[in-house]
Amino acid sequence: MSAERKATIRRQTGETDIELEMNVDGSGQGEIHTAVPFLSHMLDLFTNHGRFDVRVQATGDVEVDDHHTTEDIGICLGQAVQEAIGDKTGIRRYGQALIPMDDALAQVVIDLSNRPHLEFRGDIGAAKVGTFDTELVREFLGKLAVEARMNLHVIVHYGWNTHHIIEAIFKALARALSEAVDIDPRVQGVPSTKGML
Repeated sequence: MSAERKATIRRQTGETDIELEMNVDGSGQGEIHTAVPFLSHMLDLFTNHGRFDVRVQATGDVEVDDHHTTEDIGICLGQAVQEAIGDKTGIRRYGQALIPMDDALAQVVIDLSNRPHLEFRGDIGAAKVGTFDTELVREFLGKLAVEARMNLHVIVHYGWNTHHIIEAIFKALARALSEAVDIDPRVQGVPSTKGML
């Protein structure tokens, strides 16, 4: 296993152009430039609270809406996680976080099981935060789960401010993923009785 677990992903389609770099053994350094300001803000939080180093340069057809850009960044981030952790030797595999943000409380539980699934429970609140369609949060998380091949459970326990709810989700995602990718010196090989993940 290399000293630094990192990946660079490039995705170009007729709708988006994205370059994303991620170091899961980083210190929380972010350089996030997307055409979706609210998503950029959430990715900044994710980077900082997960202590990942993430660089994103993304453009997309936001004149249509934010859907394609948000979805494709989720795809790229998931692919970067999957590539960076490689064969998963020595990882903790599981991670969880329960994060408050003022009125909101969100929980994220992760298993880097190679069995992708998103389970989302709870009310995200209003349909928009500024110009951002909040239904895209699930879209982003779903693509992340598939491409990172993780079992991802997101629970919004309560909250009335939609911005706070989504912020709590992204912070919890960061902390849970950071725990799951962390190296446990007690783990020999991969943490599975099957001998592989």
